Amino acid sequence: MEAQVSPAVLDGGDRRCVLLLIELRKMIATLPAGAVVHLIATDPAAPLDLPAWCHLTGHIYRGPVPGERPTYAVEVAADAKPTQADRPWRRTDA
Repeated sequence: MEAQVSPAVLDGGDRRCVLLLIELRKMIATLPAGAVVHLIATDPAAPLDLPAWCHLTGHIYRGPVPGERPTYAVEVAADAKPTQADRPWRRTDA
């Protein structure tokens, strides 16, 4: 039986989703495929932007995580498409 690995947590606080995506991109670059990130984000655009970014990059959007603060789960994909460091909504291979 494999040990359950705790998700990485990125607390975005009240930052805008654009800044959160830049931070999320940096964090994901340090994690192995299959790792899960719980992104805490109060920006009302997060439930729209995160699934769209995952679709663009190939990472897996796992949806909202129950809790006191708005939190969303993203799974790191092995074959994700690279994006620009300062513009994570733009792929570098497009």
